[in-house]
Amino acid sequence: MKVPGFRAGRIAVLVGFMTFVVGGSATLGSTPGGDVRLTNDNPALSGYVSADDLAGLAHYTDATLNECSRSRGRQNEPALAIDPRNSRVMVGSSNDYCAVYNDGVDANGAPIPSGPIWLGYYRSENSGGSFVSSLIPGYPGDTSQLGALASVRTATSGDPVLAWDSQGRLFAGAEASGDPAGTKKTFGDAWVARYVNPAGTGGSTLNDGKRFAGTVRVAKGSSAPNLLGVFNDKTAIEADRTSSSCAGNVYFAWSRFVGNGANAIYFSRSTDHGVTFSAPAQLTSSVQSVQFPDISVTSNGHVYITFRQFAFHSELNAVDVVKSTNCGATFSPPKVLQTIAPMGLVDVLASGGGARDCGDAAGACQSGYTFFRADTGPRSTADQADSAHEWVYLLYEAIVPGSEVNTGTTFGWADASGKGGQSAIYYLRYDGATGGKTTPARVASTSDSQQLFPDLAVDAGVIHALWYDSRNDAMNDSSSFRVRPIGNDAAGNVGPGFDVFASWRPISSGGWSSATRLTDVTSNGQYEQFSGRTVPFGGDYLWIDSKAGLTFGAWTDWRDTVAGTDQRETTVDETGADVHQCRFDTGGGVISGDTCPRDGGLDQNIYGDLSP
Repeated sequence: MKVPGFRAGRIAVLVGFMTFVVGGSATLGSTPGGDVRLTNDNPALSGYVSADDLAGLAHYTDATLNECSRSRGRQNEPALAIDPRNSRVMVGSSNDYCAVYNDGVDANGAPIPSGPIWLGYYRSENSGGSFVSSLIPGYPGDTSQLGALASVRTATSGDPVLAWDSQGRLFAGAEASGDPAGTKKTFGDAWVARYVNPAGTGGSTLNDGKRFAGTVRVAKGSSAPNLLGVFNDKTAIEADRTSSSCAGNVYFAWSRFVGNGANAIYFSRSTDHGVTFSAPAQLTSSVQSVQFPDISVTSNGHVYITFRQFAFHSELNAVDVVKSTNCGATFSPPKVLQTIAPMGLVDVLASGGGARDCGDAAGACQSGYTFFRADTGPRSTADQADSAHEWVYLLYEAIVPGSEVNTGTTFGWADASGKGGQSAIYYLRYDGATGGKTTPARVASTSDSQQLFPDLAVDAGVIHALWYDSRNDAMNDSSSFRVRPIGNDAAGNVGPGFDVFASWRPISSGGWSSATRLTDVTSNGQYEQFSGRTVPFGGDYLWIDSKAGLTFGAWTDWRDTVAGTDQRETTVDETGADVHQCRFDTGGGVISGDTCPRDGGLDQNIYGDLSP
């Protein structure tokens, strides 16, 4: 069992939780244990069940759920939320690819990847000790009883976000795009699903958020090929659990792209517990390039939305904020909270042109490295029970000042080709009442690692944070980690380099605890599992939540991936990036599709653990 480095004066173990004594008052955190798998898409595990089964209705299954029970497929971009009424109940989600091979095989016996990419629903009723895996209803081919309540018009969904209200309702937000007819059109919708307690708000809290109650489309995209129309992306959600006049409201935000490079942050609210939402409102008309919204609600019901501002014309790289004092009816103009030196992985394709990720074939880059995309994406939160402050807490990745170096290749860490540096997690606290803020400070200072994808939660006077960390990267050391991607050696060979670390601190004084490793296994995040087994992808975020003394983090993990050989490659340009696959020459040098995609080469999963 892994125990964090405590600054507390004494420790009391309380049935799996730990009491931290901070400034004379006791607050609760959790003791990390063995990692827990949320995505049971393996015939040796429990598989996937339907929403009908979860709700106690007549048994239902279909080709999608059957495929998810055996696929050993990919999942990334986890979300997780703990029920504030009962911390034994927590629900996770992710971009779930478990059903993509549910539609037969081609002439060469290779399963056809035409099934849906959807949102998972992973439920625990034992404080994260184990999870039952399911899908949110509404995917193509869903004819279940509860699926009839899902008004979703797309074949794919992604960017999951989750939030509980104070009465046992769970809300799941998503962006949704692909055309069920199989064309190149992308609808670009955004929707929110809701789950309720089957017995109502007075039912046993162990059944909170257990029965699917429907979806509502919050924003409609336009039917255009390849994301060139109105496309809604990168969602955020929060519910008001305060005793203010805004109590019960549900808030939803996202980025809207319009095909010409311009984009904006949009917002909608529900005042009837997620049954309907207001017309989308633009929040950033004065800013031209923005992304990654996040929503915080303070105890007086004020709503804060933070987001990333990109350097564009005269604008700066920064973290911005807007504020509502009337329950989300209107917002202030955007305000720059903090300028940043953004972390952003970039390279140059072998064929020319910029790249945010690199691998093989059309995804090969001039540096010869293999890596998934990563950018600075700020995350924020507030303690809705803290009536003494109107504080918003924020984490973001940035390049450490003075760490910049030339990489000697086309690869770059610092948002520019050939420019390396160290990415670190920074923390600041914003006082919404006064407009003041603390000086950004690093959460966990190291001299030989990269940090990315932070998230944070606050509960009972304690802030909890987690992030990816490369300090156990065997392919890099203190002299090379700033000039190469995580898990890459100088020749572009790839190995394990990703762990998740976590830390905690009091909200008002003191510093961050020593970082605690949550992952039991350092895994290889650079496996080429996407775009036809040519590039890696790890999503764009991790997740942590804390309620009633229980803190739990979730992350994308590759410990179950089976390495292998890509039979399409005539020469070996790197080792360690290819995954297990089965291909053969069909004649004339034409190589078949992968005939064994369920044998572990695509086994990317969501794992989680209790967090300090």
